[in-house]
Amino acid sequence: MAGSSLVLPMVLWGHQAPSHCISCLLLLPPGPSVLSGCQDGQLCLWDLAPGPQIQPRALLFGHSSSITCLAKASASQDLQYVVSASESGEMCLWDVDDGRCIEFTKLACTHTGIQFYPIPGGSQGRLLCHGHYPEILVLDAASLEVLYSLVSKIAPDWISAMTILPSQRTQGDTVVAVSVTGILKVWIMGSEEGRMQDAGEEESKPIHCQQCRSISLCPSAPHSLLVVCSQYWRVLDAGDYSVLCSVSSGKQVWSGGEFLDPDTVIVWNEDGNCFIYKLPASCLPASASFRIDVGKAMENLIPPTLIHVVQRAEHELLICPPVTGFFSGLLESHPNLLIQGNSSGRLSLWSIPENLDQHEGIPLVASLSLQEAFDSLSPHPAGIIDQLSCIPAFPDPLRVTSSVYIPIHGSLVCGREDGSIVIVPATQTAMVQLLQGEHALRRGWPPHRTLRAHRHRITCLLYPHQVSQRFHPSFLLSGSRDSSVILWDWISGERKQQFRVHGGEVRQLLVPPETCSPRVQQCICSVASDHSVALLSLRERKCILLASRHLFPVQAIKWRPADDFLVVGCEDGSVYVWQMDTGALDRCVMGLTAVEILNACDEAVPASMDALSHPAVNLKQAMTRRSLAALKNVAHQKLQTLATNLLAPEAADKSHLPKSPPNSLSIQSLKANSSDPDIHVLFFDVEALILQLLSDEASRSRNPSSSQDPIPKASGILDKGPSFLAANRAAVLFQQVKESIKENLKEHLLDEDEDEDGSVRSRDPKSKPLESHIPMDTARLFLSCLHAWGLDPNLDRLCLERLGMLRPHCAVSFGLLSRGAHMSLMLPGYARNSIGNTAWKTSGTYGISRAVTTQHLLSIISLANTLMGMSEATFLMGQRGGWSQLAALHCVMLPDLLDPITFRPPLLEMLARRWQDRCLEVREAAQALLLAELRRMEQDGRKETIDAWAPYLPQYMDTVISPGVTPESIPMGSTSPDPIGSEARIQEEEQELVDDDIPAGKALTFLLLQPPSARLPAHSTIRRTAIDLIGRGFTVWEPHMDVSAVLLGLLELCAEADRHLGSIVPGLPLSPAADSARSARHALALIATARPPAFITTIAKEVHRHTALAANAQSQQSIHTSSLARAKGEILRVLEILIEKMPTDVVELLVEVMDIIMYCLEGSLVKKKGLQECFPAICRFYMVSYYERSHRIAVGARHGSVALYDIRTGKCQTIHGHKGPITAVAFAPDGRYLATYSNTDSHLCFWQMNTSLLGSIGMLNSAPQLRCVKTFQVPPVHPGSPGSQNSLRLARLIWTSNRNVILMAHDGKEHRFMV
Repeated sequence: MAGSSLVLPMVLWGHQAPSHCISCLLLLPPGPSVLSGCQDGQLCLWDLAPGPQIQPRALLFGHSSSITCLAKASASQDLQYVVSASESGEMCLWDVDDGRCIEFTKLACTHTGIQFYPIPGGSQGRLLCHGHYPEILVLDAASLEVLYSLVSKIAPDWISAMTILPSQRTQGDTVVAVSVTGILKVWIMGSEEGRMQDAGEEESKPIHCQQCRSISLCPSAPHSLLVVCSQYWRVLDAGDYSVLCSVSSGKQVWSGGEFLDPDTVIVWNEDGNCFIYKLPASCLPASASFRIDVGKAMENLIPPTLIHVVQRAEHELLICPPVTGFFSGLLESHPNLLIQGNSSGRLSLWSIPENLDQHEGIPLVASLSLQEAFDSLSPHPAGIIDQLSCIPAFPDPLRVTSSVYIPIHGSLVCGREDGSIVIVPATQTAMVQLLQGEHALRRGWPPHRTLRAHRHRITCLLYPHQVSQRFHPSFLLSGSRDSSVILWDWISGERKQQFRVHGGEVRQLLVPPETCSPRVQQCICSVASDHSVALLSLRERKCILLASRHLFPVQAIKWRPADDFLVVGCEDGSVYVWQMDTGALDRCVMGLTAVEILNACDEAVPASMDALSHPAVNLKQAMTRRSLAALKNVAHQKLQTLATNLLAPEAADKSHLPKSPPNSLSIQSLKANSSDPDIHVLFFDVEALILQLLSDEASRSRNPSSSQDPIPKASGILDKGPSFLAANRAAVLFQQVKESIKENLKEHLLDEDEDEDGSVRSRDPKSKPLESHIPMDTARLFLSCLHAWGLDPNLDRLCLERLGMLRPHCAVSFGLLSRGAHMSLMLPGYARNSIGNTAWKTSGTYGISRAVTTQHLLSIISLANTLMGMSEATFLMGQRGGWSQLAALHCVMLPDLLDPITFRPPLLEMLARRWQDRCLEVREAAQALLLAELRRMEQDGRKETIDAWAPYLPQYMDTVISPGVTPESIPMGSTSPDPIGSEARIQEEEQELVDDDIPAGKALTFLLLQPPSARLPAHSTIRRTAIDLIGRGFTVWEPHMDVSAVLLGLLELCAEADRHLGSIVPGLPLSPAADSARSARHALALIATARPPAFITTIAKEVHRHTALAANAQSQQSIHTSSLARAKGEILRVLEILIEKMPTDVVELLVEVMDIIMYCLEGSLVKKKGLQECFPAICRFYMVSYYERSHRIAVGARHGSVALYDIRTGKCQTIHGHKGPITAVAFAPDGRYLATYSNTDSHLCFWQMNTSLLGSIGMLNSAPQLRCVKTFQVPPVHPGSPGSQNSLRLARLIWTSNRNVILMAHDGKEHRFMV
């Protein structure tokens, strides 16, 4: 969902905090903050406030298994880059400050420890990883790519712990590691130049430290190593790794330790207790007795002295040992910080003083669990249907244990722990939980329906029509802990069928693939906790297969439709293959064969069409395996192939139809742990919401009565695929469902709510959730949560009273989607972070992170602009206006109204990537935001940005142009430090095709004119960006580019603009070709208005060149197919814009303009309809006149000449008779005379046309004979007011008869003349 769309998550946590069994910890100095990983795969970010105080800020989702280790991933103190690894081999690089996943990968190995190693003399770094593999992997910290390995040639084994010893020598730092068998290994980190091969160890020495937990170095005295094993801990000499002292654990199990000082260590055990020891003098390099015990037996070594014991914070029952970490020198207020996290999600902090001898104990300074943070909030964090789940006798509402969202109707189905199922309108129930208003005070609001049949909690829900449209839209299935599966008609509330085939709770409901047999296609697969799997037929209303011979829990369900096999994978690695048609167990395998069968099922799914093309192979397999269903499938394969071939043309035609937009709102339930209640995340797709609003606006304008339909037409648009409405049978089915919904609206839409005494109370029949406008309700909810309330009281009042927005109850928990569908979600109470409560009042969501600020501003500005352009854009009846003020606040005024210390400005690279977003509204918002942010940054800020981006920009960028002068050039650098997508790679690759010293103008020309290729497609985003920048900065690029080539390239893209842009369906995004044509049109208009002389003269030269080539018979074919010939209409459109906006510039080159018009207009059409009808814009000038009978056009030029065009021959004749610019020309009614007037020389001249019969009717190919028959001296006409526009309309010539003419000045004065 993240993809290229603008998707914003919003979360409803509920009263119960998510489980967070902490498995690793990391302290991040800037902030400061603590990052904790848990057994369920989430990361939690905790803010540390002065005191210290702990406040959880966000949960990061991205791993599917337990987090094994965390490490810093940047040498800069300003960047909070962290790398996390999980048991399944997943690695993620996070920008913790923004909550973004920058990079991710998955390796076929599990890391148990990671250390960051900065490269000397550079800003880059390496990640040294060890784990369940016999070497140390060296990864690039930015890309997570494996560069090389530190291998072990002597007794290779898994590495238990590792540390890096800084070297005083020039050969490099030393990597010291201990294997699981107790062998110490040493590698030298030398120069990486030319090293891309594995390196062997320098030393290998057995030290008999089995089950090593950690190895650490004293920072202030790097001569001692602390090695902590499960049963003992030892101090080693870093020189020869000899034992200096050793302490046994006794009954305890040590889990880690660190140096406090050169003579003090702190170690902790699995119970969470920490012990501080004073080392003997034999362990201190500065002491005279250093190493006196080396070589002695362990029992004869001088033992350290125990000076302090730090007890665990809370003696609560834990399911796994707590995790402890000691961090020294990272915080100024607490230089020695001991942090502990346990399985209940509790974080505890101790500050260890420097002078331990002067303190009797070490008190706990802070302790907080996630649940305590939730309980301390008022109001409590809301769940999705808390208002409908409250029970008077219990403080907490009923927990939602399973849920599914039905986007076609905007309904949310929630299964609760008491076995009931509640169906509510999603947007309305979210408004109740998040926004203030009268709706929050109504009892039982919103209107809902409750389904009751299960005796225990609901464990899973399935709406099969959303997965496959072969199922009836009214079908809903629910699985429960009571071992039953129920088929519901969720529209009427009727229970269709109850299946009781399992012996344990139903864990999962699945839909078989489309390629299964017709009988199986009408089934649902259910998986239960008793290790059984069933196929439940919805058509036959019975179980057709019960696979119940599995000995271990079911872990995977695979399908082999071609062989009619259901493949079940269990947790012990065994695989059971069942025949779906007969219900017989075909085989049970384990080991490598089981893995191959599961992999073969994965490979068979995308290759289903290949199976149909080899019937002989399938027949052989069917005969060998004696599968009856497989034999049937083979028999039907030829019919399927024939049907596919027959329907291919129809499908090809329908593929060109515009697809419906995705859902603007999607609700997904999450569980941090299987025992937790559901967390509901609302995903708002801004692009889809804009498209739905525009689609509904267009449909209302086409059919005003459609708004009266109780079932909104958006339901058809919201459908996930076009095939549902494409097939006739499916269309009929949809119409039947629609009619059934209409019939049941009044009777079944509102649930009969039970009062406390058990009586039934009917709701108000006027409240019908399906009558609500889903896109408008979604926009209302979204904008109400996004708006920066409290900054402008007048605007807040306008939003409430005129726009119909609602104020939130409290801070809304937003989130951020990043690469690979990784997500960060703000925890409730995040506003009470380390910067205090004033942060929420001054910055709100715009003080969380720069990425969140960017997405929120893009969303609210694009939506406000969309609603501003709609005719019915209000959430209240009878109110209009105000959207422009809302957009202006967030686009321009927001930084000035917020606290500059807490405000997090938008990210320029995110705005630059959306400079040519496929959604026009989002594109315009991104461009406005980027330009506003560049203006706010001023010259110094822009220069810093360019300097920061310079290493990542293509080298052909123009280094002469100042970055502060042309901020429009910023979007060209979309290859930011974190390049995303193919367009960034294209920019990097294209620099190999051009010289390094080519200025930016030629680089943009290259991107425009380069022929389409795999690296640079014809209608790619980078090409559109180049087109846009050429138009915006043409005045800067003009000296560096071939103007003629650029204009012809743009005209080539505009040649079929009318065809591409004319077929657009309102509300749907532009196709790439239409988007390129639109961008080229806009660029042409910008170029023409910025440099009218350059545009006119360039096009005129091309016209003359093409006219000359047209005389050559051999080039006729290429001439008619050239860009200039095919873009005649586009050239005329640009000339109309110039005449309208810049007539003075057009008049200066009026003859050239007329040359272009004569080329673009069809002569036969002008002769038939006249110039006034074919191109009326040019006729507004007094110095242009057209005579219909002779089909001649007279044009007065600025240098005193008159150009006479003959439409029939296409030739032009020039006459000279004035000493200054021509002010007006006019043909006599009979065409025998042409009057010309110049205000500069104050002369009025009469020209006699040829009087012969043949010449007057245009039958002579020779040029007409013109002679000046009379000249009059006229008083000059003075303009009424200064200005270029007034000088164009000083006077005009009006013939009253064939020999009489009036010179009418602009002030109404008339001068009459007669030839």
